[in-house]
Amino acid sequence: MSAVRLIRSSSLAEAPYAYAATAAAGARLIFLAGACPLNDDGSTAAPGDYAAQAARCMETLSVALHAAGAALSDVISTRVLVASSTREDLVTAWDVVHARFGSHDVPSTLLGVTVLGYPDQLVEIEAIAAVHDD
Repeated sequence: MSAVRLIRSSSLAEAPYAYAATAAAGARLIFLAGACPLNDDGSTAAPGDYAAQAARCMETLSVALHAAGAALSDVISTRVLVASSTREDLVTAWDVVHARFGSHDVPSTLLGVTVLGYPDQLVEIEAIAAVHDD
């Protein structure tokens, strides 16, 4: 049984994500720091490429979730940070994130920010997951 329940309402505008999710009673919450587009040597992957950085962030997020005993399907919320004031750049990053989650349309917030923490970093993804320990 999933620890995540997505909330739907016909009175909300159509969007490519869920508006809300709940964690089932007794679920263990996992709070993930922002997944960054870092290579194994600590350098920033794909400078200048929003899509490639979003993909690397999703790989990092998946590894962190696995280490905590969870998967992308356990995520109940994300915040996608994109270092840009251009909507096209935000959408480029979002399309990668949304595709990676597949049919699990996790509630998400997409934000354009001024700068992120690593040199040449364009994308960062925070997440919260919920799992049942069986």
